[in-house]
Amino acid sequence: MNKHKLYWSLQIGGWTLFAIVQIVGFIFIGTQPIKTNQLMFWILEALTFLFLTHIFRNLIVRWGWLAFNMARLIPRIILAVSILGQVVYFARIVISLPLDAYNPQAWKLTEIAGHTMVYGLIFFLWSVLYFIYHYFERYNLSLQHEAALNEIELSNLKSQLNPHFIFNALNSIRALVDENPGKSKNAITQLSNILRNSLISDKKRLTNFGDEFKTVKDYLSLESIRFEERLKMEFDIHPDSYKFLVPPLMLQTLVENGIKHGISKLKEGGFIKLRTFVTDSQLKIQIRNSGHFKAVNGTKAEGKGGLGLRNTRQRLKLLYREEAYLKIFNETKNTVLTELVIPQNN
Repeated sequence: MNKHKLYWSLQIGGWTLFAIVQIVGFIFIGTQPIKTNQLMFWILEALTFLFLTHIFRNLIVRWGWLAFNMARLIPRIILAVSILGQVVYFARIVISLPLDAYNPQAWKLTEIAGHTMVYGLIFFLWSVLYFIYHYFERYNLSLQHEAALNEIELSNLKSQLNPHFIFNALNSIRALVDENPGKSKNAITQLSNILRNSLISDKKRLTNFGDEFKTVKDYLSLESIRFEERLKMEFDIHPDSYKFLVPPLMLQTLVENGIKHGISKLKEGGFIKLRTFVTDSQLKIQIRNSGHFKAVNGTKAEGKGGLGLRNTRQRLKLLYREEAYLKIFNETKNTVLTELVIPQNN
């Protein structure tokens, strides 16, 4: 149902209910049988409320009250409903004349003040409901807008990672071409497998941990061709890890960071160990690698990972806000620990 239909359905339904409540109340409480002129009076009264609230709604939109804060809005609403309460009261007098329901006591100040307050309260409740509806509508629109912006930024971040990884992989293969042509052919095959997985997951916000882990193993197989015995690998994967979804290429980026900024700078090479834990509906991923973590500008916020680590932190914030985190630090003098925690409720 569109907004226009919803508005008129609520208006007509609400004021019809208002008339029915008054009629039913008179039937049960009144000491005399209901008359036709009284019935018509309540119907016309409800139509008067319907007409005036519709006019009021148009004025609210025209004057831009929907954009006002509470300090500006409340005094205007109080003044408006007070005026509308008086208008309804005198409109009822006019309606009562042709229906032979006129009450001479209607011109007493106590009657005017009492009924005006009651009608003003009715208009105030209508205003509260109207503004609450528009508040939640704007809130939902802002959430949709934020989600759309997040999707755009996530796509941009993923598009940055693909060429970043490809260039690094091609540089690794390039180093093998002259040194060992046979191994370079195997490396190209490994790269094609990785790129195939990358293209499949490129349109996804999240992918299965098993698929991401396969990409990591393909990547390490590619690097092992270049490093040979200088690269030692070890995996310890918790069985429940495969129930989780993770951002595509995120785990591979962290493993690549450990090799590029740690192991590749050591003449004797080193190790990389990937271990996962599942606790309290969270997936904890630990990547240990040989090397030493160096802070940038005296802090440990980004480290030497550059694009990879900045990209990872941004994606985690967009996808999980404060429910996921990434830490990287020196566990020992010659070992760097990268720790990634991702919630199960994705």
